Amino acid sequence: MSQPRPDTVVVHAMGKVNLFLRVVGRREDGYHDLESLIVPVDLADRLEIHAAADPTELQTLSLSLEVIGDESLVRGVPADESNLVLRAAAALAERTETRGFADITLEKHVPVAGGLGGGSADAAAALTALNDLWACGLDRGELLAVAAQVGSDLPALMVGGAVIARGRGKRVEPFPLPGLNLALATFDFGVATADAFGWWDEDGEESGPDPAGILREADRGVIGDRPGDLRPFSRLLHNDLEGPVIRRHPVVGEAKSLLLRAGALGAVMSGSGPSLVAVLPWETTRLEGPAWREVARLTGRPLIRVGTEPVAQGR
Repeated sequence: MSQPRPDTVVVHAMGKVNLFLRVVGRREDGYHDLESLIVPVDLADRLEIHAAADPTELQTLSLSLEVIGDESLVRGVPADESNLVLRAAAALAERTETRGFADITLEKHVPVAGGLGGGSADAAAALTALNDLWACGLDRGELLAVAAQVGSDLPALMVGGAVIARGRGKRVEPFPLPGLNLALATFDFGVATADAFGWWDEDGEESGPDPAGILREADRGVIGDRPGDLRPFSRLLHNDLEGPVIRRHPVVGEAKSLLLRAGALGAVMSGSGPSLVAVLPWETTRLEGPAWREVARLTGRPLIRVGTEPVAQGR
């Protein structure tokens, strides 16, 4: 990309993983109540946003989006008003009666429809940037309310750091998570969120284990038996949607087994899938060797090593 123009910002939208996802039940409106630990990771999309708003000169709203990146990542990503980025911009403009423009270039790095929250992260980043560029003046709570109208994942991705999300995702609270050493296994196919939840309903699945005890333990700062110990987090790795997805896509279960054999402390499907996240020992710095190569061969994509930022216990 060229150097940013005036009235332009460049922001990075971090993807996320779910270290657990529990479906509490189906709501009357057809959605599902959840309880999930959502963790941002340092795999991020890049947005260049050129925007301005001046009610004395601009009487209409003009929004444009260009999506660029590797063909395997941008294939199927809409650049029209169905994209969450433009939906978020339009929602913010409506809430604040903004008239102006926003020209957005989105460079994709987070796999699409993989349960890694790329689209929601893009929209959350755009909301925050446009609130400043358009001088909307919304405070944190007001901006989160706009985010919740756009998508269930957005509030969790706007808080910063790991959070526990409950309900449809609108109720979020920070979680004192230590830094993690992770690997992502992605696939050359996607799973629609609606499909994953529909399969959970269709299969008559029950809600998984209640993580309240583990969360209380972590909230007290009892993360492990020594600083930096990642083993206790293997107890958090659970996703109620994993079983239904694996029954339709057995390769996801095969890849999970390979990750564990390769040395991961634990592995779980992220979000509605099919991507898998594996917690690695701190001493694992390179994903090399026959076992890791076998995972990449099976999924058809190279493994991605990612990290998270540690959060102070006093947060």
